[in-house]
Amino acid sequence: MDVEATTLPDGDQYDLVKVGAHWQQEIERAQRYFKSWADRCDKIEKIYLQQADQQSAKRRFPMLWANVSVLQPAVYARVPQPVVERRFKDSQPVARMGSELVERNLAFTADDADLDSVMRSVRDDFLLCARGTVWLRYEADFEPLDMGVEPSDAPGMPEDVSPMEQITDERVCIDYVHWSDFLHSPARRWKDVTWVARRVSMTDEEFDKRFPDGRGSLAKDGAGSNHGANQTERAQNEGKIYVWEIWCKSENYTVWIADGCPAALEVSEPPLNLKGFWPCPRPAFGTLSTGSLIPVPDYVYYQGQCDEIDILTKRINKLTDQLRLKIFYPSGDGSVSPAIEKAMRPENDTVMVPIPEWAAFTDKGGSNAIVTLPIDDVQKVIVACIEARKQLIEDVYQITGISDIVRGDTQASETATAQRIKSQWGSIRIRDRQAELARFARDIVAIAGEIICDQFQPETLMLVSGIQLLTTAQKQQIQMQMQQAQMVAQQAAMRAQQMGQPAPPPQQPPIPPEVAQMMQQPSIDEVVQLLRNDSVRGFRIDIETDSTIEPDEDAEKQRRMEFVQMVGGFIQQAGAIAQQQPMLVPVMVETLLFAARGFRAGRQLENTLEQVGAQLSQAATAPKQPPEPTPEQMIDLKTAQVKAGAEERKAQLGVAQAEIEHRTTVEQARGDMAMQAMQQLQAAQQPPVQQQQRPY
Repeated sequence: MDVEATTLPDGDQYDLVKVGAHWQQEIERAQRYFKSWADRCDKIEKIYLQQADQQSAKRRFPMLWANVSVLQPAVYARVPQPVVERRFKDSQPVARMGSELVERNLAFTADDADLDSVMRSVRDDFLLCARGTVWLRYEADFEPLDMGVEPSDAPGMPEDVSPMEQITDERVCIDYVHWSDFLHSPARRWKDVTWVARRVSMTDEEFDKRFPDGRGSLAKDGAGSNHGANQTERAQNEGKIYVWEIWCKSENYTVWIADGCPAALEVSEPPLNLKGFWPCPRPAFGTLSTGSLIPVPDYVYYQGQCDEIDILTKRINKLTDQLRLKIFYPSGDGSVSPAIEKAMRPENDTVMVPIPEWAAFTDKGGSNAIVTLPIDDVQKVIVACIEARKQLIEDVYQITGISDIVRGDTQASETATAQRIKSQWGSIRIRDRQAELARFARDIVAIAGEIICDQFQPETLMLVSGIQLLTTAQKQQIQMQMQQAQMVAQQAAMRAQQMGQPAPPPQQPPIPPEVAQMMQQPSIDEVVQLLRNDSVRGFRIDIETDSTIEPDEDAEKQRRMEFVQMVGGFIQQAGAIAQQQPMLVPVMVETLLFAARGFRAGRQLENTLEQVGAQLSQAATAPKQPPEPTPEQMIDLKTAQVKAGAEERKAQLGVAQAEIEHRTTVEQARGDMAMQAMQQLQAAQQPPVQQQQRPY
């Protein structure tokens, strides 16, 4: 390798040769620490696959395979279902939407990463070797950014992404790690572990793509390759380069080093900023002591009984070979011997033994022409061996805790209650294994959820979940459009009022119904901000998994029926109270939501109950409309309306007649005044008349 040192972004510089030498020593020390356990697990795996002795495999009783086959569906039977809930189950819309987005993304990740097959492999390692492990990775595909798109237009872009690139696909990978490819620092408790490592096999093409300058660090003597101890391993490892990926918590860096190479390939900061630092959950451990993290496989505790069972099985098989008809007859060239052999050997299972000295043989008890070997004693020995083996098998069941009800072995005389009690108490020790695998699955989902919250872009969250949300800028733009439409409507109403015309009816802005519905939901920026904030996310979102064992359908039905009965009874009682006291409707709605959130079956109806409850509360507090009148009241109302209309028309007629009379009187008065004015004018125009003088 040309570069002998590397510098991290924080300024720390590491010598790759010294770092490689240090971690080669650490890996060798850890391998020596786990060597006895690894050798034991290798032998157990061969016994499980009947590869320990191919010739005598048919003479063995597959006790280990039988026990593991019984425990496999008992401890894990189906893929874990991610469940993301608000930790305090409040009515925060942002937290609820964030929970829904993360849950749907986790469900897709479980299918895309084939979590079921990974968990089944972990389950087999857990049952055989008492330890199972997985490793989680974040992968993203990039493509050159369109020149017409500014880098600022892609919100939430990771810091390690070039401004000229954009993410086209994101995923969380869950890799199964074989028990022999996982190491960690020797410690008593998991929280005391300082580093973890996994061995990854790479082809030459994958190695050159991941480490372009790494060929120089590979030694010429074949370092970096693991040829294996047997022919199968050598065939699997042909053309592969084994590289250790090491995460050191004490130094806060990751190291890549080829197996057996003197120098490290790469030293970098951890690619994921996880809460627990490790990209893997705590392994699924079997039996552990308080002194170390070296597990003890279950087979160790009944290996002696299995060896005795194999010995008895071999003995039974050998004695069974003796259960064949063995005939002694006199040999000779006469016609008697061929006739006896022809008559007594119809098949190969019959053994014919010719006796030359037949006279001497008959003196010892053979007085007939043929003598058969007695097999009654052999049969008695076989029966005794079978009884002893049966007792040993029962001892194994007592040691492992596999009850007869789990194996499906029961008696017709037993009652259902007796079988239920045996199933309940017989599976106590299996529950610990079930709980350990459930915890392991929950930790996997939690780490995957943390990666999704920290790394996934808003577009990926919405695309995978199928939930479309508006950004804050889009919501502001739509609000501005609505405000402008309202301002235009107000201006039109003012112009109509000034012109003395009726105001036009208010028009709703042209917004599609789905957009109007998204306006009522939180923006994707608010949700992503919540998911990115570790402190807030820890208080509001909880990541768990559903049960990973075979569900009890009767118990699930019972829980659903209890929920339905609770809701039905509450609604029936609350309906009568709501009619008398409408102000108590909001209190009863909150009480119903409080009770529904306690049921696992009611989680799917929580959102619907909240919406209906809000509508009921709003309707209860709104002003009441008058009740509809009865038919009699309708008739009286119609009669009163007719009378009122007649009186109104009569009053209007009287007013009109009075107005006419008033106008007539005014016109007549005006005419009289005009006549008087004419007469006065005529009188003024005539000459004055002289008065005649009368004599006295």
